[in-house]
Order: sequence, then structure tokens, then C-alpha cells
Amino acid sequence: MPFTPFHMGPGTAIKAVCGKYFSLTVFGFSQVIMDIEPLVRMVRGDSVLHGVTHTYLGAICIGAFSVLVGKPFCASLLRFWNAGLEPKYLRWLSTQADISWTPAIAGAFIGTFSHVLLDSVMHADMQPFAPFSISNALLDFIPVGFLYLICLFLDSVVIR
Repeated sequence: MPFTPFHMGPGTAIKAVCGKYFSLTVFGFSQVIMDIEPLVRMVRGDSVLHGVTHTYLGAICIGAFSVLVGKPFCASLLRFWNAGLEPKYLRWLSTQADISWTPAIAGAFIGTFSHVLLDSVMHADMQPFAPFSISNALLDFIPVGFLYLICLFLDSVVIR
């Protein structure tokens, strides 16, 4: 997927179902961290864009990083967001700034594993089970356009 926005669709749907047990901000943080490697590889002009970070082993490492670093970082962003709201008119947009461990862990690991899963469907350079296997059985499982529509649909259903 062309970076994080499409990955957020499933995340917003999960947040709608799981509520306080899932951190959408940590989920989003993990999505951004996942796509740093492909961005760097694009800038360098590499032929393979999805390396170790787009494997399930890489997802475990990035998930752990996202819990340890993303939890306090996202809590700071939420506090900043809340502080910037005009109390009289926008206070209804405020949110709970503290992120407990359970939602942070859920957001981070669902974020990284779903990222690998979704990218496995559309990127030929993905080897999600490396170093144990170089195969990608999900490649072209569904058409890429349909995958985009699913992600957009999940996001739009939650917004309504």
C-alpha cells in the first residue's frame, strides 16, 4: 500500500469494535514505523522495497518498539491535542490522553501484523515468513483495487 493511510482503515474498524482496549494512535505509530524501511529504500533506488521490517519477525520487533516508544509518544501527542482545544467550542473533541498497556500492546501488534498481512497481498517483493520461507502465498490473493476499497470502506463505515 502506498504508505500508512490505507492501513488505517482496518485500524479504525478495530477501534470501533474494541474501544478502550485498542489504541488507534499506537496502531498509527506502528504503521508509520513499518513504512520507514520502504521509504528509505525508495529514496536509495533499491529494487527490493520490503525487507526485514515487512516480515512477521520484523513485525514483532517493530511492535515491541511501538509499545515502548509509541505509548509515551502517542500519550504526549494526545495531551498536546487536548491542550489545543478551545474549551467552549471544541472540548467535545478531547480524548483520554493516558494509554494503558493493554491498548498499547494491542494497537502495536495488531498494527504491525496487519501491515505485513495487507502488504503481502500486493507486493511481489514481500517475503513475510523470512528467514524461514521466501514464499508469499497471499500475493494477488485478491485484486489490489479491491484491497484498497476494503480498507477505504472500513474507514468510511466507522466515520458514519
